[in-house]
Amino acid sequence: MLALFQTIDLVLNLYTWVLIGSAVFSWLYAFNIINSSNQFVNSIGRFLFNVTEPVLAPIRRVLPNLGGIDISPIVVLVIIFFLRTFLWTTLYPLVA
Repeated sequence: MLALFQTIDLVLNLYTWVLIGSAVFSWLYAFNIINSSNQFVNSIGRFLFNVTEPVLAPIRRVLPNLGGIDISPIVVLVIIFFLRTFLWTTLYPLVA
């Protein structure tokens, strides 16, 4: 059972880093710091978009419009933090 909890925790941790990477990449892309015509850069951008958009899009629909600020990644990071804490402090002691 420990292996299952550790695997779930690892997946949530990896997704946290993907979200952070996607946010940083979008800033670099928006401010034209990285070359947007480079095929490798575009493939990284498409990958990050395809991995994060299915989770972020429903949250964006619920959140109010804050102008040009997108706080949906912060909301998802808080949800992931809650899930990881709930997993280890509530669920794991019940099954262990």
